Amino acid sequence: MIRTVVLDVGETIVRDDRYWAAWADWLGVSGHTLSALVGAVVVEGRDNADALRLLRPGIDISGEYAAREAAGRGERLDEGDLYPDVRPALAGLRAMGVRVVVAGNQSRKAGGLLRDLGLPADLVVTSGEWGVAKPDAGFFERVSEVSGAPAGETLYVGDHPANDVFPAARAGLLTAHLRRGPWGHWWADDPEVRAVADWSISSLDQLLDLVT
Repeated sequence: MIRTVVLDVGETIVRDDRYWAAWADWLGVSGHTLSALVGAVVVEGRDNADALRLLRPGIDISGEYAAREAAGRGERLDEGDLYPDVRPALAGLRAMGVRVVVAGNQSRKAGGLLRDLGLPADLVVTSGEWGVAKPDAGFFERVSEVSGAPAGETLYVGDHPANDVFPAARAGLLTAHLRRGPWGHWWADDPEVRAVADWSISSLDQLLDLVT
């Protein structure tokens, strides 16, 4: 029985197009160049931020993030950044009596932007607000704390094997790997991901069937 569904943010409920385009613009390179580098680190199983480090060796990512914010070119999110299945799927889960939590590796500012969208969720929280980020076990301890259900009745949904599926499974949570975004598509048929994930899905609409 699934009583709580917890969803990752980037490339699970929100498209990362704007995120990477903003970085490309800030660093003065074409979006195509940065997208290609993101693809390279995905294939190698490296951290997403390594794409920025390939562009600017030694880059202070936190410092550049702060500079972007100070220049008025920081994070933005609006309705157009959501995948089209997000609102119907989340609303459908809540209508079935399932607790819906959104929890991913984002900044404090992103947490506020996400809440401003008025998502049909019981809780929206980010790693920046918790002070611990995936894949750290502490992040999934916090997930369990806010779930309101035992780990074995809590489903974590995400596109990233190393940040979502594997650590969530180690924490005793049920897991669904989402074939969405670069990570989700490239690793969808990986034997280890398939073996660890309880389910592999291509749309959030499929969560309604999993719950029933």
